Amino acid sequence: MTPSSTPTARRQRLGAELRKLRERAGLTATEAATLLGGNQARISNIEAGRYGVSADRVRTLTCHYDCSDTALVEALATMTGERKRGWWEEYREILSSGLLDLAELEHHGRSLRTAHTSGIPGLLQTLDHAREVFRQVVPELTPPDVEHRLSFRIKRQAVLFRDDPAPYQAIIHEAALRMKFGGPTVTRQQLQHLLTMGEHDHITIRVLPFDAGAYPGSGQPLYYVHGPVPQLDTVQLDQAHGMVLLDAEAQLDKYRRVFARLESLALDASESADLIRSIAKNL
Repeated sequence: MTPSSTPTARRQRLGAELRKLRERAGLTATEAATLLGGNQARISNIEAGRYGVSADRVRTLTCHYDCSDTALVEALATMTGERKRGWWEEYREILSSGLLDLAELEHHGRSLRTAHTSGIPGLLQTLDHAREVFRQVVPELTPPDVEHRLSFRIKRQAVLFRDDPAPYQAIIHEAALRMKFGGPTVTRQQLQHLLTMGEHDHITIRVLPFDAGAYPGSGQPLYYVHGPVPQLDTVQLDQAHGMVLLDAEAQLDKYRRVFARLESLALDASESADLIRSIAKNL
């Protein structure tokens, strides 16, 4: 089998989880390969996400690694064998791999939570609002690049409208609601769009008001994607040098506590809708 030159985030995560289990079992890659009837290079390639692996082989490996968590084993098994390319792959030579990884995470996420201080979450942006966001990118994007970003963002939003969509919760700071991206008309349309989206049963929009005061994670957009089991959750952070994905146990625990704190400070959905209407009315 030829190693993949562009392993997906999902395949890399599967490999990383298998490596964790192997190391927890106290086995080297060479010892694991011997148990599997292969060589060390094959195990290394699987763990790096360069080789695909079947569900049966995942179950065999986890058995050798003495993993008794059947929910985790079956969750890992479901991450294998996907032959169909996701829609995001058509952007492979156009956009950064990080954006494609994000779309793949959302596609497979069991529930999605996000918190924003100075912007509207991408899945909730109108076309005009998103266009203004992309026009502010430094270094400046070319018009074709702006349009590529826009089409990608709109396609990402489809995850909220598919059959049996994952629950989605957005916590948005009041400051973000008052920023006039594109002027009053675009802002008013964006706020109305938030109200409309919040009417869907699976979408919850809550506002963190100025009165909430200090809070953890301030100034940095946070995105928490729930996997089929807690060990397979992922946190996505936007940083100056690009997107970062976190999945270490300590990191996941930290951001679960951050979101719990934010949820305790935010207005409920009804109060949030009232505040959004008030801001829109006074533009």
